[in-house]
Amino acid sequence: MTSQKTPRPAGLAPPGAHLPHHPEFLWCAPEPNSSYDVVIVGGGGHGLATAHYLARVHGITDVAVLERGWLAGGNMARNTTLIRSNYLWDESAGIYEHSLKLWEGLEDELGYPILFSQRGVLNLAHTEQDVRDSIRRVEANRLNGIDAEWLDPKQVAEVCPIVNTSSDIRYPVLGATFQPRGGIAKHDYVAWGFARSASDAGVDIIQNCEVTGFVTDGDRVVGVETTRGRIAAGTVALCAAGHTSTLTDQLGFRVPIQSHPLQALVSELLEPIHPTVVMSNAVHVYVSQAHKGELVMGAGVDSYNGYGQRGAFHIIERQMAAAVELFPVFGRARLLRTWGGIVDVTPDASPIVGATPYENLYLNCGWGTGGFKATPGVGWALAHTIATGSPHAVNAPFTLDRFVTGRLIDEHGAAAVAH
Repeated sequence: MTSQKTPRPAGLAPPGAHLPHHPEFLWCAPEPNSSYDVVIVGGGGHGLATAHYLARVHGITDVAVLERGWLAGGNMARNTTLIRSNYLWDESAGIYEHSLKLWEGLEDELGYPILFSQRGVLNLAHTEQDVRDSIRRVEANRLNGIDAEWLDPKQVAEVCPIVNTSSDIRYPVLGATFQPRGGIAKHDYVAWGFARSASDAGVDIIQNCEVTGFVTDGDRVVGVETTRGRIAAGTVALCAAGHTSTLTDQLGFRVPIQSHPLQALVSELLEPIHPTVVMSNAVHVYVSQAHKGELVMGAGVDSYNGYGQRGAFHIIERQMAAAVELFPVFGRARLLRTWGGIVDVTPDASPIVGATPYENLYLNCGWGTGGFKATPGVGWALAHTIATGSPHAVNAPFTLDRFVTGRLIDEHGAAAVAH
């Protein structure tokens, strides 16, 4: 017996039909020069954003972005595109809110569609302690000028009707924080928009160019050794996420980060069903629906350290079980693909953005599972730091030496899930 597919009604476009088409080439692919004023190691979202703001804000265009593989092929291509700024501590709220404000004008700034959708972000509370922590965070957010609301279970159901708000489940929903300005963006479009803007300004974007070593002179880094030859540099910035420690080890100093696979998964394409972004720490999954229609799901990092971009299957199994527990309707969806990025986790779950023991070497790492949402903000702040030689107020707290002084920014237990 053969089954026949139900024909699509006339005039109804397939999922994703509204998405823009792209030209074949968005940026130039030059051969590397022998020297640059600034060399950025890592051609992901953060590296490309830094190049964009160096050129557009500070007029520094003698810049090379070196990417060992293909552009934005690491964590930028392997994340769940979630954007929010409702973090607890002032320092975290400062840089993420700065980033969110940049997101809100980024499509016009780049002249390129990034499909930024401010559909709101729900952080569910499942225990009395969750409720207390969440209400505290709402009040802290409001003090920092960030939009934040506390919703009871009935209001949660109004915002997202497909969440299971029944009182007889394992972890009943007791309420949620809600940030209406949060949402998602299309990650590859974001990277391509930054790359096009930087390239148009004169920045060289060089793919398949792995940094294999550094040339130093006293306390300065004067160049990098690459698979495409030596490149002299006036200033070097590292934006290599989970592979940062492999670079700093070559320079003789260590950074307090651990590299973990972070897995996520997407379903087949579905008609619009999920109106917002939902995150749950107790059940531990976060779910949104992408513009083409696929459900995008993620959770925590694999517990082991490693550089393999495929994690353990039981992590995916738990994510799917958690998703079905919170959204029973998803039990009929089919898994399409999974992936893993290598994230860099610090002891306090906050990033390191700023100076290093070398005079002209700057570090951007430690974003862990929250790097995508910070893309324009950290690019803007790191560009300021490189151009002026001193940090901006938004990234000044995120120093490397805070792990010596003890002035930590402990978001690990402060902001529900860290994503």
